[in-house]
Parts: sequence; structure tokens; C-alpha cells
Amino acid sequence: MTRTQDAALRARALKVIPNGMYGHESVRLLPDSFPQFFSKAEGAYIWDADGNRYLDYMCAYGPSLLGYRDERVEAAASAQAALGDTLTGPSPLMVELAETLVEMVDHADWAMFCKNGTDATTMAMSSARAQTGKRVVLVAKGAYHGAAPWCTPIPAGTVAEDRAHVRTYAYNDVASLEAAVVEAGDDLAAIFASPFRHDAFIDQEAPDPAYARRARALCDEAGAMLIVDEVRAGFRLARGSSWSELGVQPDLSAWGKCFANGHPISALLGSDRCREGAGSIYATGSFWLSAVPMAAAIETLRIIRESDYLEHMARLGDHLRSGLDVAATKHGFTLRQTGPVQMPQIMFADDPDFRVGYGWAEEMLARGVYMHPWHNMFLCAAVTEADIDMTLAVADEAFAALAARRGALEPHPILVALAAATAG
Repeated sequence: MTRTQDAALRARALKVIPNGMYGHESVRLLPDSFPQFFSKAEGAYIWDADGNRYLDYMCAYGPSLLGYRDERVEAAASAQAALGDTLTGPSPLMVELAETLVEMVDHADWAMFCKNGTDATTMAMSSARAQTGKRVVLVAKGAYHGAAPWCTPIPAGTVAEDRAHVRTYAYNDVASLEAAVVEAGDDLAAIFASPFRHDAFIDQEAPDPAYARRARALCDEAGAMLIVDEVRAGFRLARGSSWSELGVQPDLSAWGKCFANGHPISALLGSDRCREGAGSIYATGSFWLSAVPMAAAIETLRIIRESDYLEHMARLGDHLRSGLDVAATKHGFTLRQTGPVQMPQIMFADDPDFRVGYGWAEEMLARGVYMHPWHNMFLCAAVTEADIDMTLAVADEAFAALAARRGALEPHPILVALAAATAG
């Protein structure tokens, strides 16, 4: 595959953008062959700036739920665009969207809208503090809740005061959570939790029901708010709250990524227990209440309610997981496949520096399948049985090629530096 256009764009970007790219879509931590720039997308496929096509298992890091440019969603967005988008005030769609989400998400009595997941999680934290009059917020160690100073995984540009009242506990560890609550004392405002543990670079973990129930009980005992961060997993595990099947309802939940199928919108949903706090904070943005993403969201949520998108993704995810295990074993590799099958994390046993995982991701990419070596991936509803069969055929070739050069694989230099820094 040629990369001339991508290389040229990277050179130009270095002159006008710090590091040439920033944030989670930078490819600095990916194999060198991965493209940085993409020109178009359709269904389950993306095309890079050089015109190379890939079956995309990243779904734009989650926003593509039904598939890129779903005709039904785009028709709804286009119809609203013909009327107006960002106006002096919100369109009537804001009320309809809020009503829709309140009806679909069992713990929700109200909704507020914003643009990104960071907006929603930060609003959740602020609302909890306003409601309780307390300061301490507990988050699971290593969990990602956004890029604001209070939660960014990269502390450059932040100060200690930004996190002065943010403390950590170990996900799924009841004793650790209880100890953190004791340390917070009478100053506990909220406990944050993800629907499942989906941290980068590690195996994923389903929530232990005992942990989820204890988090709820501890919040009740302390008069604190339980916040579930649904930004990444929302509507990919269930058609409502991800913890409903555990019998646990949060006070607040943050949503984003996929509920408008790629259109820019996120939401904070809450129960009446935190209505006063949410109503007292000042949260706003020039584009937060734009109408086009709301139209897209209303149509996406209709499809979520009325289609078998979730069952379709789970069925194909099962097929993918079992087929990859067979192909890997055939060529002498052992995979560590964790997380829900519709949000797979695929890594290799005995691969501490990710050299095998990186090599395999490169071999898959060279054959037209975009997979990630250390971040959870996503299936979209546009993926077909034929796409999965193609992926498994490609994987068989990729494992064979990887086995042939296994002794020559080298770890990514940035990962080596990160490992050294962590050890120090």
C-alpha cells in the first residue's frame, strides 16, 4: 500500500500542528505503517488519504454504531440542516431528544446536552459536587474519563490543585473502594465507574455485581452520587443503562460517542436526586445545542429501539472471537481476547512489550483490516457475515506471516520508553 499522500500531509502538519497531531487519534503509539489521515468512510469501511480501503474495527474510536453515513440517520440530519443548525436558541428537537433518552434510560429523569464525553463527565462531577456540597470524587485507577485537567491521563499542563480532590480505587475491588470512601470521610461527592473495565493496554474486565452493588450502597450511605460513565460503552451493551442487568441504577450517567451515529453530541442524564445540583451549575458551549446532531440522535435512538443491531453485533462478535482463536492456535499463538464481543480487546499471551501484537496489527492492516494493538475495538451494525469471514481469512494469512518473522519482531520505541518510565 502506498502512503505518499499520508506522508506529505504529516510533513505539512508538523509545521502547523504541535507534534503533527494530538490526542487519541494520533498514531504516534501505533505501528509506523498506520495511516494518520483518512479521506472517506462508508458502512464498515474507511479509506485513507492515499485511497487504501480498510474494514474498520475502530469505528472512529466508537462513534460509528450503525455504520458510517447510515442513510436513515443522514436523511434526518440533512432534513434538519435545511432548516437550521446552530441557532440563537435550541430547536424543539432538544425537548424531543431529552424525552426520548429519559424514556429509554431507566434511571434518567432529565437530560442535559453537550458535545464530547469530557464535557459530560465534567458536568457530572460538577453536578454531584453542587448537589452534595462535598468535594472528593473517586475514580478507578487507570480509568479514562476524558481530557480535562481533572481526569486527563497525560498530566502536562496541569497542576496538583486540578486533582486535589480526585482519588483512586481499584476497579472491581470492594475493599479498595471501601477504603477510599473511608479516606474521603464526610467529603465524598461522587464515585465514578465505567460499565466495564475498558482501560488501554490491559485485559478488559466485566463488572463484579458485588462491586457495583457496593458502590451504590456506599453512595447511599454517604449521601454521594454514583456516576456511570457510558461514553464509550453506552448503547453497545444494552438499549438503556449498562448496569441495569446488575440491578444497579446510578444517579448520573455520561453519554457520547455513538448515540447520534457519529454526529457531534453528548449528554448528561440524571435522576431527580441530582436535579437541583445539575440545575445550579453553569455549563454551556456555542455549539452544544445545535439541531442537526439532535436530529441524528433521535433517528439513531429510534433504530436502536426498533432494530436488532445489538444482537447482530453480538452474534458476529462471537463468530470473530472464536474464529480468531482457531487461526491463532493454528500458527502457534495464544490470544487474550477480553471485553464484550461487540467491543473486543485483542492482545497476545507472553507479549509484555507488545511486539507480537504490533506485528500482527501491521500484517492485518497490510491486508485491508484496521485493528488496534492495545485499545479496545468496536463492531458496528454495518459489519456483515462476509466481512467477518474475510477478517478471519486475512487473520490466518497474518498469523502465518507473523510466525515467519517472529524472531525478528521489535517493540515500538515509544512503548519501550513508557515501560522504562513506569519502572522508574
